[in-house]
Amino acid sequence: MSARRLIVAFAALAVVVGIGASSVLAAKDQTQKTTVKVTALDTLKFTLSRKSAPHGVVSFVVTNKGRLKHDFWIAGKKTPLLGHNQTKTLTVTLSKGKKPYKCTVPGHAAAGMKGTFTAT
Repeated sequence: MSARRLIVAFAALAVVVGIGASSVLAAKDQTQKTTVKVTALDTLKFTLSRKSAPHGVVSFVVTNKGRLKHDFWIAGKKTPLLGHNQTKTLTVTLSKGKKPYKCTVPGHAAAGMKGTFTAT
């Protein structure tokens, strides 16, 4: 093989490797975590900044705006009890599907402090 053909072959290989690497990097960007802001209120409800997110790593940033203590439970994990204006982040890995969430303080979920989050 001549030197010129060898250079052309290496250049073509570099382009293919570059395309493959950019595809891998793009896929990695798509799996970045999602952040959802959660506000706990004394009206015994949560407000979420979004009701769904891509499946994978999701961080729930939970702030208690009420005077009562609240926590946030989803996918088998929960925050500690949060007092007024306290914030904690709960990071979970969600598979596709509907995921129930709730406050585990006795009586709070029964009074309506619960919902469903969807991982797409």
